[in-house]
Amino acid sequence: MTERAGDSTTQGPSFDLTDQPWIEVLDGEGSQAQLSLRQVFTQARKVRRIVGDLPTQEFALLRLLLALAHDALDGPQDIDSWAELWADPDCFAGIGHYLDAHQERFDLLHPHTPFLQSAGLRTAKDEVFSLNRIVADVPNGEPFFTARMPAAERLTFAEAARWVVHAHAYDTSGIKSGMVGDDRVKGGKVYPLGTGWAGALGGVFVEGETLRETLLLNLVPADSDHLEFAAEDRPAWRREPCGADGSARTPTGLRDLYTWQTRRLRLHYDDDAVTGVVLGYGDPLAARNMHRREPMTAWRRSPAQEKKLRQSPIYLPREHDPARSAWRGIASLVADRSETTQGAEAAAYLRPGILEWVARLVTEGVLPRDFLIRARVIGAAYGTQQSVIDDLADDHLAMPVVLLHQQDRMYARQAIGAAEDADLAVRALGDLATDLARAVGSQGDGARSAARDLGFGALEDPYRVWLAGLADTDDPFEQRRVWQNTVFETVGRLGDGLIKQSGQAAWQGRTVSAKNGTVWLNAGLADRWFRRRLAKALGHPASTSEPDTSTTDPKVPA
Repeated sequence: MTERAGDSTTQGPSFDLTDQPWIEVLDGEGSQAQLSLRQVFTQARKVRRIVGDLPTQEFALLRLLLALAHDALDGPQDIDSWAELWADPDCFAGIGHYLDAHQERFDLLHPHTPFLQSAGLRTAKDEVFSLNRIVADVPNGEPFFTARMPAAERLTFAEAARWVVHAHAYDTSGIKSGMVGDDRVKGGKVYPLGTGWAGALGGVFVEGETLRETLLLNLVPADSDHLEFAAEDRPAWRREPCGADGSARTPTGLRDLYTWQTRRLRLHYDDDAVTGVVLGYGDPLAARNMHRREPMTAWRRSPAQEKKLRQSPIYLPREHDPARSAWRGIASLVADRSETTQGAEAAAYLRPGILEWVARLVTEGVLPRDFLIRARVIGAAYGTQQSVIDDLADDHLAMPVVLLHQQDRMYARQAIGAAEDADLAVRALGDLATDLARAVGSQGDGARSAARDLGFGALEDPYRVWLAGLADTDDPFEQRRVWQNTVFETVGRLGDGLIKQSGQAAWQGRTVSAKNGTVWLNAGLADRWFRRRLAKALGHPASTSEPDTSTTDPKVPA
């Protein structure tokens, strides 16, 4: 913290985010450091990536930096101006002058315009609350799973700045304290208005080799036909400071959306640290049909909402399942909207606008077809009426940009098909586990789930390696066949293991119900069914062999 110079109305403590280190980064050698806003941009070529206290904090900070870059560069306006930035090693040189011009709005402790806060924010009782309200790595009711035991009592100014950014993006919903001047207050409370904006998303962004590449790859130009921009688009620090009440306006563009003030905040501090916070609701933002404004998530049509509102189409963000690896959902990242459309119907799914932009870069030849990116997926899973964060999703998928090519769809279709191959093969493995359990008189749900986890775990690394190298081949169909053989052999070995572990009782077997009556089910029959299902799923030559006549239908009802 430094002392602010100026007249009597502005003197006092200061923490200038343009010059004070507060953003955690990882350099090219794997060392961690803290940088100021100026340093982040001047050193972007040397920095590998941002690192946060949580993955969601990294996503929120990246969006903040993107808003700053969009505004400082006033663009890019089109793909040609973007290409000029990509070719210029010092493309962010002008951001220093921009920070000079707006330096006052980046002071975390400013008495009138504190960074992303509302000066004078208070409750009717002048309450100041624990920092647990903004520090998301302190689980509610689970203090033993954090280093901040039992609570977050003090934060450095750098830590507090990061959590302020995170709170606007990912704060939980639930009943919150009412602020003086907010007409939404009822009985001293404001009732649930939803999570922070990014909390509604299945966050997706593109990572390059350095932070400079990452920032540029996610810097979508104003001429993108899949997004809407307004001439007056600007970030939060170039708007009037927020009061206690909320606004129901619509975002004007990416600069506005990336810094959307979903909360009202005011930090309390002493000479050395932040000691408490006042936190309330800010500007609500409904996720429905925001696909032409928000590029950092995939979208899905919602038949339930369409029926309820008698409107079509209605798109909602596709949220991440923390238990599902990114490679299994590759279709949501690379499938073109035309490939999810039935006839004249609107597309069932939309891939993230960020990936639509990268698709344009490779289609128009600005990026080479073999250029490798990492699609990062980050999201929060909320529980108990969105009042707590239950889990976080954080994964990545390295892939060549040819998968996004808008005219040459062969590579993307084979990548999606390869993931489907894995899914079908693992389903066959789960069926085997179920059959072996039924052969000894047990319920098969637990065994099936464990077998599926085993199968997907065994195929994950091979798929990622196969995908990263897909652009190196001239024949993606042949590479798909190579992959199918890999899956056949891998899942086949896993099946061998399950059968060996099934025990004597499974080999002896028992009578079970089948579709056409009953069948004597034992490990031997379960094995034959498994091989047939696996071969059929992968189009393996073994699927053309003589059928097993021990039963006409190997599907055994659960």
